[in-house]
Amino acid sequence: MPTSIHEIPTPALTLDLDVFEASVARMADKVRAAGKQLRPHAKAHKCPEIAKRQIAAGAIGVCCATVAEAELMASAGIPGIHLTSPLADPAKMARAVAACSMVVVDHTQQATWYAEAAKAAGKKLDVLVDLDVGDHRTGARKEQALAIAEQVDAAEHLELRGLQAYSVVGSHAGGFEGRKRVSKEVFGYVGQVIGTMLRRGLSCEILSGGSTGTWEIDTEVADLTELQAGSYVLMDMAYRREGLDFGHALNVLGTVVSANHEDFVTVDAGFKAFSTDRGYGPEVLGHEGAG
Repeated sequence: MPTSIHEIPTPALTLDLDVFEASVARMADKVRAAGKQLRPHAKAHKCPEIAKRQIAAGAIGVCCATVAEAELMASAGIPGIHLTSPLADPAKMARAVAACSMVVVDHTQQATWYAEAAKAAGKKLDVLVDLDVGDHRTGARKEQALAIAEQVDAAEHLELRGLQAYSVVGSHAGGFEGRKRVSKEVFGYVGQVIGTMLRRGLSCEILSGGSTGTWEIDTEVADLTELQAGSYVLMDMAYRREGLDFGHALNVLGTVVSANHEDFVTVDAGFKAFSTDRGYGPEVLGHEGAG
């Protein structure tokens, strides 16, 4: 095992434990102080060891975006797994029932398939109705969501627990005031849906949503019970550009392999060593202005 940073073969993905642990504690403390639950999204790290440390700090479980992520977490003994993406494949649903504590649906057919899978597994499955809060990705609008909720509520092997309301638009709305504005609009609409559900006798004990982008805003929302924030634990450049101040715990270590020019060097960490899903490159740590 390397005893010095200079002995690590590069390119290498490194984790700054001090920064990481500070972020884990900061989020856990804020959510606890707000009287909410934290079920952080694991899609940002896909790492059971990180999930275990988040749970040790107070998280009630993790969120996952895919069945494969959920199965990985379940195999490591992670409790409270919530699959945040709707499915439309009975085979995957059977796997989700085996791995997850809670799932989402945004169509009545999904509720039917999940009820069949839960019955086959001899299990009662917790379900949230995924609400479209204006992003128009997944999720059902109000009247459709209410019909789905009534179906889930009537299903013998499903347990209606409430709603999922996540806004990716709100997470990257252009600064704090923009994120605050979108969050207010989103949860104003969600509150109307909750009110109708309660008047119809439908359970809404859980409202799951929020993100790293709106963590300080959404923890003040009365209706929200669970925060799904995930990126905070490692952080990324997109959220840095939004003004979020969590530390960057994850870095790529590279080695300069050629330095024959005055204005640039060549390193062994190529394009594929970094995240490439944004229209900008990585930031060079400790060398302001370099890129």
